[in-house]
Amino acid sequence: MELTQLDYFLTVARLQHMTKASEALSITQPALSHAISKLETELGVPLFDRKGRNVQVNRYGSMFAKRVERAIQEITKGKQEIDEWSNPETGVIGIAYLNILGADLLPKLVRDYQLKHPQVRFELTQGNYELIYNQLDNGYSDLMITSERPATDNYEWRLIKSLPLYAVVSNTHRLADRASLSLTELTGEPFVGLDKNCGLKSSLLTRFQHMGFTLTATYDAEDLTTVAGFVAAGLGVSVLPRSEGLAVKGMAWLPIEEEGWIWEVGLYWRKDRYQSPASKRFIDYIESSSFQA
Repeated sequence: MELTQLDYFLTVARLQHMTKASEALSITQPALSHAISKLETELGVPLFDRKGRNVQVNRYGSMFAKRVERAIQEITKGKQEIDEWSNPETGVIGIAYLNILGADLLPKLVRDYQLKHPQVRFELTQGNYELIYNQLDNGYSDLMITSERPATDNYEWRLIKSLPLYAVVSNTHRLADRASLSLTELTGEPFVGLDKNCGLKSSLLTRFQHMGFTLTATYDAEDLTTVAGFVAAGLGVSVLPRSEGLAVKGMAWLPIEEEGWIWEVGLYWRKDRYQSPASKRFIDYIESSSFQA
């Protein structure tokens, strides 16, 4: 059963005349008759009582027409929704992002983009790295904003922002008054680490290994906000990006003397997945200099 057949059927049912219906549909009368006959054969019942070129919908046709009209209406609504969601000016952009970004970067990014495109809507999901990665990989979000670059060529990455990483200690720590420090000075200190699902963990481990020493984690927190809370409470030291979401009282931020301690935040998406015009325009926006910081 084809959508075209159903459209033909409703037109004939409305006009009650094969020739008039064929003219309205811009097809030949024999082609229309064949389509209706094929539909009746598929359904196993006649839909019309015929009197020459005049036709009258019978009880089977009346019952079927009610259902078809509803189906066509739903299909029309579906097409309109797809157009609205994908349209670059009125569409919906699904973004999954790390929890920490919800306090600062994400609200500003959404605000600035909607100033340019006020009718665009965002469907946002926040969580740890594993959650948002699954959200993207399973197709529930179009894009992901994270601090971890793709590990394979199946994904694209565009840098949004780079932030310096700081050594963080409590205000009462012996190093709290230092203007800066080398991370080697934290050797032997209780270290507040990160759970494997936190996007920053692998980056920190790589940098520590490059420096040739290991910090033993006394605690492993699930998110950066918890790390900040433990450090402020004097339960250890750590390394964090300085952002509004981590502005916890009782903590000292110390610049790191070694080079390369930068936290990158970027846009991430699958190469093999369809991106709507709305999502593509957002990617173009990120690729421009409009939000670089």
